[in-house]
Amino acid sequence: MQVSIVTVCYNSADTLGDTVQSVFGQGGANAEHVIVDGGSTDGTAELVGGYNGQIAKFISEPDEGIYDAMNKGLRMAAGEIVGCLNADDVYADNSVLSDVAEAIESQELDAVYGDLLYVRRDDGDKVVRYWKAGPYLPGAFRVGWVPPHPTFFCRRELFEQFGYYGAHYRIAGDFELMLRLMEKNRIRTGYIQRPLVRMRVGGRANTLRGMLRGNREILHAFAANGLRPSAGFFLRKPLAKLGQLARRPREREVLGSGGRLG
Repeated sequence: MQVSIVTVCYNSADTLGDTVQSVFGQGGANAEHVIVDGGSTDGTAELVGGYNGQIAKFISEPDEGIYDAMNKGLRMAAGEIVGCLNADDVYADNSVLSDVAEAIESQELDAVYGDLLYVRRDDGDKVVRYWKAGPYLPGAFRVGWVPPHPTFFCRRELFEQFGYYGAHYRIAGDFELMLRLMEKNRIRTGYIQRPLVRMRVGGRANTLRGMLRGNREILHAFAANGLRPSAGFFLRKPLAKLGQLARRPREREVLGSGGRLG
């Protein structure tokens, strides 16, 4: 099965090369990389051009936000399976995409997800937080559980059946999509019990203003899907993050296992 990876970016030339190399390094996978740029002025187009056509599809034009850009990439994708990888993230090891494709095909799943490693922006080998997602149980979204979006892969046909990302969201569009697919429509989802992605820490969702807006958007996402969060939803979220910090593995254990934890 072909896997299409969609990366959206804007003035991310300093980290985009690592992301591209991570996709190229996926052994045993039939993968294509689709890059959607928001009209960068930092040399992103020149960086992409330097890969001599190895990147399957590339566009650079203004967009209406990150989820609008993701939707553009998904509509350009040709693979049966799709996933989104941010412009400053990398895969945890070189067998992620082949393992994802094998799991979806052999187990007849609609989607899979795994664990996520947060790493320092200046040193991708320094793990600062370990998000161990755990298996999905019906109703889990209502009590504050959500899988790490960069580790989420699904069949492309689901977007045609259930809709794309809500472009009006600014922070929680990924939450709403996974809520809609997994909780509302109960697609067949599997859990790969190891880290799949290394994510550099930072981003507007982790600022106070971003968290407040994200929480408002999460409430809107529940309402839009005819669902309601539990009374303790917004208390469980920060407690889960504290647990992820406490769970942080030692760097040498991560490196020595090739990212295969869990």
